[in-house]
Amino acid sequence: MISVNQISVHFTGEYLFDNVSFIVNDRDRIGLVGKNGAGKTTLLKIFAGQLEPEKGSVAYPAGTTIGYLPQELISDSRKTIIEETLTAFDEVRNLANVIKGLTEEIALITDYNSPVYGKLIDKLNHASEQYKILGGETVQADAERVLLGLGFDQNDLERGMKEFSGGWQMRVEIAKLLLRQPSLLLLDEPTNHLDIESIQWLEDFLAGYKGAVILVSHDRAFLDNVTKRTVEISLGKIYDYKASYSEYVMMREERLESQIATYNNQQKQIEQIEKFITRFRYKSTKARQVQSRLKMLEKMDIVEIDESDASAIRFLFPPAPSSGKVTVEIGKVSKCYGNKLILSDIDLIVPRGEKIAFVGRNGEGKSTLVKIILKQIEFSGKVSLGHNVVAGYYAQNQTELLDGEKTVFQTIDDVAVGDIRPKIRALLGSFLFGGDTIDKKVKVLSGGEKSRLALAKMLLSPVNLLVLDEPTNHLDMVSKDILKNALIRYDGTLIIVSHDRDFLQGLTTRIYEFKNKRIKEYIGDIYYFLETKKISSLKELEKNKTNKISDSKAAAVPDNKIIREKKKDFERELRRLQNKISASEQLIGTLEKDINEIDKVLADPGKYKDAINDPQIFEKYQKLKSRLQTEMDSWETLHHEMEMLNAKGF
Repeated sequence: MISVNQISVHFTGEYLFDNVSFIVNDRDRIGLVGKNGAGKTTLLKIFAGQLEPEKGSVAYPAGTTIGYLPQELISDSRKTIIEETLTAFDEVRNLANVIKGLTEEIALITDYNSPVYGKLIDKLNHASEQYKILGGETVQADAERVLLGLGFDQNDLERGMKEFSGGWQMRVEIAKLLLRQPSLLLLDEPTNHLDIESIQWLEDFLAGYKGAVILVSHDRAFLDNVTKRTVEISLGKIYDYKASYSEYVMMREERLESQIATYNNQQKQIEQIEKFITRFRYKSTKARQVQSRLKMLEKMDIVEIDESDASAIRFLFPPAPSSGKVTVEIGKVSKCYGNKLILSDIDLIVPRGEKIAFVGRNGEGKSTLVKIILKQIEFSGKVSLGHNVVAGYYAQNQTELLDGEKTVFQTIDDVAVGDIRPKIRALLGSFLFGGDTIDKKVKVLSGGEKSRLALAKMLLSPVNLLVLDEPTNHLDMVSKDILKNALIRYDGTLIIVSHDRDFLQGLTTRIYEFKNKRIKEYIGDIYYFLETKKISSLKELEKNKTNKISDSKAAAVPDNKIIREKKKDFERELRRLQNKISASEQLIGTLEKDINEIDKVLADPGKYKDAINDPQIFEKYQKLKSRLQTEMDSWETLHHEMEMLNAKGF
């Protein structure tokens, strides 16, 4: 049991947290949540002993070991992947050397009855026992198992660390931590460098982990699958919930509602008491009752409503310029890096207004195809953008492309043109850069702040093709939700590379899996894709356990195969229409809400005069009305298509 005792940390004029206390139990799975800059990473560093709190302390039981994975790590290792991973077993290796030395000493002794011989045998037995307890006999196998689970291929293990990107080197650090099995495991955004398959593997691994785990993550699905307890940092305070993240969100709302109700009831009670006191203060016959009520007020514990951080980014993507029916057309595209083939004969057509996701293991070519579409790298084959297509690109390393020596304001000011120039401060304010923060240099910003700044740059010019490569890395939960809603309402074409399952759910209607240098299409959202993959894996496993059907037997039932294929096509098209209808209904609801807000302003006599003098309100109102009508027409067309499909059947 680890005890956090009234710790306080003061930073940039304010307390990140003040007099914070809580307990970490032996097998806890704690999700540490809060907005960017709330102090989550700072608290992990205090646990790891890298920072000292200004006040208070953290008490550890004897023998506690701690493993810490930071958000960013620079490795200068010249070892191979497997050699670097095996450094996690330094204690085991030292024991192996001790055992080897003791064995050599014992071999030189001829007097088996001497006290020296007995002592050496005891030492050897003790060292051998420790070696077994620490898993010394299986270190190589354990290391390979974890590396393969984190996405490495067997052929990668003998390659040098320097051959791999920072994200893959970070996976080696994750592997080393998991193999050391510390009693307290601290993970700061571990999923930023993992693909969906590796994230699922890590979830399973942590489920059976013997120690305590405290992790910071903005991946809601990952938190829900791993954590059983959520600790929120907000405005310097700690709120501890014995629940997973999704349960915590509901419990937090219920707590605030209960506090508000209790507060309102108490305020009514106080008001009634004060009225009684005011009315009868100077009446001698009521003196006793007045004194009683005065004492009641003095003893009353005043209910306080917990403050909540309501700051959040606010933005919408500009309306997409009109373009042709086909946004992107790819034919027979292949790409090699040296002798290594990454993509082979890729064909893909992206219609206007489609929202698609690229998924798959890291290194399978997702980002490569994105760069090919934008013609940033050389390739073989054909890629063409449709008529009047204007692309906007958020690269995976977009935050690294920002000039660290420029201020936040300069970063936007240097690229802003036209009507947006006078609105730079308002734009930055909507991304939570206000006051003195606009004068901060980019190099001192947190990962989340850099991501917000990079997103702000994307709004400077309207585009009808948005290409986003891992846009949610470093964004907090609230910012991710706002980005997702903005993308749902975006009326252009979207291509997104992401491993965040919760973020992708309901956002895209088509998934392309990258595997073995090719792509495979799935109609539906991310959870349909994952379910299909799981079913496919189970079928493949079952197929391996049973004898294969002979070719002659398969040929004997061609009609059944045709029926199955037709049914599959029917179900695929039905899912596509259902997903489009669902997305359309969500957008219609949002547009109707926005129109209703303006209706309220126009119906309010106090606000109407200001409204009629603001031409932007009426312009926005007309655009919303027009957009709503277009979307309603689209919704009707989709329903008609689905009715025709159901009538046709398969």
